[in-house]
Amino acid sequence: MSTPRLGFIGIGLMGAPMTRRLLSAGFDVTVWNRSEEKSAALKADGATVAESITELTQSVDVVMLCLANTAVVEEVVFGDGNSGEGGVAASGSAGQRLVDFSSSDPAATRDFAQRLKESCGMAWVDSPVSGGVAGAEAGSLAIMCGAEADDMAAVEPLLAPLAARVTHMGAVGSGQVTKVCNQMVVGCQAAVLAEMVALAEASGVDATRLTEALSGGFADSKPFQILTPRMAAGEFANPPWHLRTLLKDLDMAVAQSQRSQSATPMSGLAAQLMRAHASRGHAEHDPAILVESYRTPET
Repeated sequence: MSTPRLGFIGIGLMGAPMTRRLLSAGFDVTVWNRSEEKSAALKADGATVAESITELTQSVDVVMLCLANTAVVEEVVFGDGNSGEGGVAASGSAGQRLVDFSSSDPAATRDFAQRLKESCGMAWVDSPVSGGVAGAEAGSLAIMCGAEADDMAAVEPLLAPLAARVTHMGAVGSGQVTKVCNQMVVGCQAAVLAEMVALAEASGVDATRLTEALSGGFADSKPFQILTPRMAAGEFANPPWHLRTLLKDLDMAVAQSQRSQSATPMSGLAAQLMRAHASRGHAEHDPAILVESYRTPET
C-alpha cells in the first residue's frame, strides 16, 4: 500500500512543528497558509507549497487543518463567500479524508462533517490536540479523535509522529467534546493559579518558590508547572499560547453545557474573568498575565 500524500493547512504556532514532524517521518506533505512566508519557511524542510486550497486538495489523499477557530475552519473547508475562493469541499472527492486538529465547536464540527460528506464525499475526523508547542515539537501531543471506525483506522498511523497518545472517543464531534473537557480543567486552573500567586505575594511569601514547594503534591499539574513561574516572575513575553484561545475554548464549554443541560459554573466564571482581562488589551498575551488583575498597583 502506498504512503498517503498529506496536505496541511494552517502553519501557525502548532501547525509548523507538526508539519515538520510529518516531514521527518517521511511523509510527502503539501502546505498552504494565508501568510505565504510561513509556508515558504517549510519549503526548505521538504514541503511542497501549494498556490491555493484547491491545488492542495487535488494533490493529496488526506487534508489536515490546524486553524484558529470554528469560523476559520468553516471558511477554509467551504470557501470564502466574499472573495469567491473555493474551499476544500469544492475540490475534494470521495476516498479522501479531512483531519481537523483545530479546537472547534462540537456541534458545528458535526454539521461540517455532514456538509462535507454530502458535498464531495470526503470523511471528517476531528482530532483536536493538547500539549502545546512543546508537545508539537517533541511529537508528544495527546490527540482525541471523533470519527467512524474505518476512518479512524486509516488516519491513526498518520498521527503517530505527532502524538504520545491517540484516543478514539467515538463518532465525529466526540474529539471536540473531549478537548472542551480538557480546556475546562486548564482554564479553571489558570484562573485559580493567578489568585494563588497573588495571594502568596500579598501575604509576604516568595511566589517564585511556589513551583519548588508544591511540585509532586496534589496541586501539581502541567498548567501549574508552566504558568506559575511565569506569573511569579511577571514574564509574559513570547507567549507559547494566548489568552484569547483559552477564552474561546471556555466559551465553547459553556455553549456545550447549554446543549447538554450540564452545569458548568466554574468554567463560566473563569471565562468571564478572562473576558474582562482580554477586554483590557490582553487577548494576545500569555494567560499567565491573569495574575496582573489581582496584583495591587505600586504607588
